[in-house]
Order: sequence, then structure tokens, then C-alpha cells
Amino acid sequence: MKLHEQTVLVTGASRGVGEELVRAFVQEGANVIINYYKSQEKAQALANELGDKAIALKADIRNQQEVVQMVEAAKQHFKTPVTTVVNNALIDFEFNPITQKNAFELSWADYQKQFEGTIQGALNSIQACLQDMKELGFGRIVNIGTNLFQNPVVAYHEYTTAKAALVGFTRNMAKELGTYGITVNMMSGGLLQQTDASKVTTAEVFQIIESTTPLQKVTTPKELADVALFFASPWGRAITGQNLVVDGGLVMD
Repeated sequence: MKLHEQTVLVTGASRGVGEELVRAFVQEGANVIINYYKSQEKAQALANELGDKAIALKADIRNQQEVVQMVEAAKQHFKTPVTTVVNNALIDFEFNPITQKNAFELSWADYQKQFEGTIQGALNSIQACLQDMKELGFGRIVNIGTNLFQNPVVAYHEYTTAKAALVGFTRNMAKELGTYGITVNMMSGGLLQQTDASKVTTAEVFQIIESTTPLQKVTTPKELADVALFFASPWGRAITGQNLVVDGGLVMD
């Protein structure tokens, strides 16, 4: 299925990487659901700017019922099922090296919050769309990871541990869903310049990344969004269960 024929759900889509993902898919002619939880004003403004190809819908991705209701509303609006899911939402986390809890301060609740946002959120969004994808014999799922669990420039413990778990989640889903024509992949940027979550990242951290990256630059949200288009496009049809690191060569996996 070509990009302009797809209906795409982007979670956490009102700002940062999510906004760039929305813009990238709309530019290719896809219908796009701008999922938001708290940022209603930004999500609606983005939908208004992009026109008929975009709709802003609220749902807490950790709440299965809300996600199902969002998907049903999108299907009614676009008159087509969701074919593509990009799991991007980030729950209550900032890449702040100064305030990040260390090993002495962390609690299981810190980890649990990130697991709920990353794994539970992805599970809810996939399951809400899975039956339609199975019936279509087509589906594209793209999970947003990070290179920080491979190269922890800063020890963002709970965030990176949840994203490491997302690799296993991605590969198990890919194994089972491939028989239905559904691909499941993950793409991992590093600390991106700039998102709402990385705006508190210090200049020193970005300088370390620049100086140790072959391309001598920090990856942007738009560059990461371009890779999602590849995974969803016909050119990515034979790729599943992969974690593609998009960071200018900082991590060579």
C-alpha cells in the first residue's frame, strides 16, 4: 500500500518528533491521526494547519478504552481503517542531566511509569488496530526507540530501560504478525535537537554527541521522521523486526 493510501495513527503527535512525523505523512498524502493527551491546543492548531488530511484526537495511550474510542472515531472520520501505527508518545520525561535521578534515588515507580508509557501504550495502540490490519492483509507498525540504551551518554535509567524492552516487544510482534502482512520495526534516534523533552539538555551534552558522531551533528526530529516514511512505504515491505539506529553513525550496530 502506497503512503497516500494509508491512514496513520501517530501517538504523542502534537509536538517534537510527533509533529514532524505528522507533517511527513501528510506531505505524502496520508490521512493522519494526531493523538494527544494534554496538549490539545497544539494538536488542534496542527490539525487546522494541515487541513482535511489530519484530525486531532485525545486519548491517554495507557488507557485501552480511550485508545479504542480514538481509533473508532478516526475510522468514522476518514471512512477507512487505520493501516499504520507510529508509537511515539513519551510520558512525563525530560532529558535533563541535572535533575535525572541517580541509582541511589530511583524507585520502581519511576521505571513503571516509563514501561506503561512505552510498552503498555504501544500494545494498546497496536491491538486497537490489529483486527482491521489482519483483514486488510496489510499493516505497518513503527516504534520509536533510542540509541541511549546502547550508548548511555547520560544514564537516563528508567527511560532507556523501557526503550530497551521495546526492542523485544518489537521483535516478538514482528514474528507473530508477519503472517498477516504486518511489519513491525523500531527506529532509534539519540538525543534529538530539538524536542520539548530535549530542550533542557545541556549544551555540553550535545557537544559531546557532535564531537563523537561521524557526521559531526545532532540528528533532528525531521530526519528521524523520514525513516518512518521508509518503513511504511513499499520500499520497506521486506523489512520487519529491525531496530534502525538513526543518529549520524554515533552507534554502529
